[in-house]
Amino acid sequence: MRQNTSRRSVLQGLITSAIVIGFDLTTRSWVTSASATSVFESLPPLDGVLYTDNATLTDASIDFGNIVHRQPIAVLKPGSIEDIVQVIQFARTCKLKVAPRGQGHSTYGQSQVEVGIVIDLSTLNKIHFIGTDRAIVDAGVVWSQLLQQTLAMGLTPPVLTDYIELSIGGTLSVGGIGGATHRYGVQVDNVLELKVVTGIGRLETCSLLYNRNLFTAVLAGLGQCGIIVQATIKLIPATTNARVFQLYYDNLATFTHDQRLIINDERFNYVEGQLVSNNAGGWRYLLEAASFYSPPSIPNNSLLITGLNYTRGTEQIEDKTYFDFLNRLAPTVAFLKSIGVWSYPHPWLDLFVPSSAVNSFVGEVAANLTLADTGQGTILLYPVKTNRFHLPLFRVPREEIVFLFSILRTAAPPEDAVVTRMLSDNRKLFEQNRDLGGYKYSVDAIPFSKKDWQQHFGRVWGNLVSAKQRYDPDNLLTPSQGIFANC
Repeated sequence: MRQNTSRRSVLQGLITSAIVIGFDLTTRSWVTSASATSVFESLPPLDGVLYTDNATLTDASIDFGNIVHRQPIAVLKPGSIEDIVQVIQFARTCKLKVAPRGQGHSTYGQSQVEVGIVIDLSTLNKIHFIGTDRAIVDAGVVWSQLLQQTLAMGLTPPVLTDYIELSIGGTLSVGGIGGATHRYGVQVDNVLELKVVTGIGRLETCSLLYNRNLFTAVLAGLGQCGIIVQATIKLIPATTNARVFQLYYDNLATFTHDQRLIINDERFNYVEGQLVSNNAGGWRYLLEAASFYSPPSIPNNSLLITGLNYTRGTEQIEDKTYFDFLNRLAPTVAFLKSIGVWSYPHPWLDLFVPSSAVNSFVGEVAANLTLADTGQGTILLYPVKTNRFHLPLFRVPREEIVFLFSILRTAAPPEDAVVTRMLSDNRKLFEQNRDLGGYKYSVDAIPFSKKDWQQHFGRVWGNLVSAKQRYDPDNLLTPSQGIFANC
């Protein structure tokens, strides 16, 4: 529901907050709320609310990573796309930085901004249309919300992240990877059209067929050229059930061999994998795979596991509803929240490792990795096919198959020394993988310089620079990524 908020009420909120709020172009100086009227007089009435109270600002300075804390001077909770247009135009005039925020699930302050404006897209959360092959949704819609409505029509997005309480705009800004990626690519490969507010405060529609430069600059573009405000997502027919296989391995090379095999022949709809403790100070390897079906048709277990070299007798096979399988993390998340661990720092590491190097690299890491190094966090390892990726800013090694290797660390105990050690380890492992031709998946907590970003984008760096100059010439958007620092 829209809430009409007058300029006077916005200003009153600013005046009562008693903080530095912006830059006065007349006096060429920063001003506090005591002199806010002249700064905000040009801000038109909003359908939503611009918040400046300390509690809201503090919330916007915390993300899931809980490592970096940058406090904005205002948080917009938009009631319409026009609110975002107006606030970006205002921020451009006042030389304020702007950061979009979905569910705040970033791990290293990516959705934060120091002395700027956070646009909280969670209030822009309407599903506008669901048809036979597509859905039109606001950027603040979370994937679970969309999935529940599409399943009622026998449809599903092709690719879902493991945690489905993430915003659509948020995952489309980074890529969006999951167990079906070996078949359908990442989530950005399944977008038909976008509405985007650029850094100059212009609302534009784009797709592969028109305004293509903006489309390819925004998808997996880390928020540098525009804010996704609406997306048209591809849908495919959904099944009602999932047969889930958990197969254990004691040998890394055998494990990755079988993972490559099953993504190439596509016998399963979903493929992932983990390193799990063997209770003797080392690691076993868990192949997670699922076959989706709707009765009376049922999967043939023998055909699905034929030729796989898992440790016999360790297999676990279970049937779930399709939604329950995709929402399988919900009980774990609820438990972690109940004991307070969900709010601990999360110095995550996410790397794309070349297939040719995965056994040596992961083997060396595993030989020296302990549960204390992860804080009991999950360690993911699973392959994807790069010919499924079609967006230039989603960066992966130049091999037919690459592996996502993620150490989803929790700093336990939640102390600065633990966080510092984990961040240092992340940087070391990133550099080792980079020197093997690998990349990072940019949702993680790795200290990164502008030079690192230039290396990361490589041959498409020039295209990104050109798009930035065209769509965000004042370098307003998403500054905490550090991609265009000091520009």
